[in-house]
Amino acid sequence: MITVANLTKKYGPVTAVNDISFEVRQGEILGFLGPNGAGKTTTMKVITGYLNPTAGKTTVKGLDTVQHPLETKRAIGYVPESFPLYEDMMVYDYLQHIAEIREIPAAQRPAKIREMVDVCGLTAVIAKDITELSRGYRQRVGLAQAMIHDPDILILDEPTSGLDPNQIVEIRHLIKRLGERKTVILSTHILSEVTATCNRVIIINEGKVVADGTPEQLLERDQSNNFLTLQLGADYDNAEPLLARVDFVASAKRLSANGAEHPTFLVESRKNSDIRAKVFQLAVEKGWTILEMHTEAASLEDVFRKLTVQ
Repeated sequence: MITVANLTKKYGPVTAVNDISFEVRQGEILGFLGPNGAGKTTTMKVITGYLNPTAGKTTVKGLDTVQHPLETKRAIGYVPESFPLYEDMMVYDYLQHIAEIREIPAAQRPAKIREMVDVCGLTAVIAKDITELSRGYRQRVGLAQAMIHDPDILILDEPTSGLDPNQIVEIRHLIKRLGERKTVILSTHILSEVTATCNRVIIINEGKVVADGTPEQLLERDQSNNFLTLQLGADYDNAEPLLARVDFVASAKRLSANGAEHPTFLVESRKNSDIRAKVFQLAVEKGWTILEMHTEAASLEDVFRKLTVQ
């Protein structure tokens, strides 16, 4: 569906994207991650035809985006991070205007607009001026204008930026529904959103791809150890050094102050080791009461930080 081959983009002496290659297959929801300035937005602008590459090429549905700009743009719906909206227009009139620009036949426009209103949940605001809309509804209007010509591909740059938690969940559900029939590239800083929405993740840093796989694959490749949080019923003697000597334990650290009635410890396991049974066995042998014990596995955020923090 989309091929990026040896793509390089320079702004004067600055290399924003440095010889990256990847493919996006039909029906994928791809999370495109990276810190600010990593080259995410530049890559998406090259794919959408808003920028030409310095070297390499991108193709959409087999067509070169430089040689066939109109055809490839017709296949894409693009929502940039700050997309323009005509605030003095009503939502309906704005979508009508976009339908005209997209050369949708006049007889089909009312049905297309109704479809977008239903899909994007705009019924309550269809007759309102855009200037009256909340940030969440503006994002929905942005998605509607990107989809009104029924593109096979959606490219979304920070679609939940500035939204409150409820609005983020609503847009996340909408993107997931769209992914059932579209190919989606989603750029975001909210990693929980990627875990909940995307079936593949690419992480880019300093203009290069540093990771590519499903969220589960990236977590499996991570070398981080797991952690076990343990709260005991009393301040037992030598609990910290005894925990540190348990098989497959990398370290044990007391989190509570000395003399705490119910001390808490953070116990780090070696990679791919489940230490719960060993810790429980120690507690039984020593007569300790366990009030709480739970593990915390490495997260996508841990993987992201490891690959992008210098």
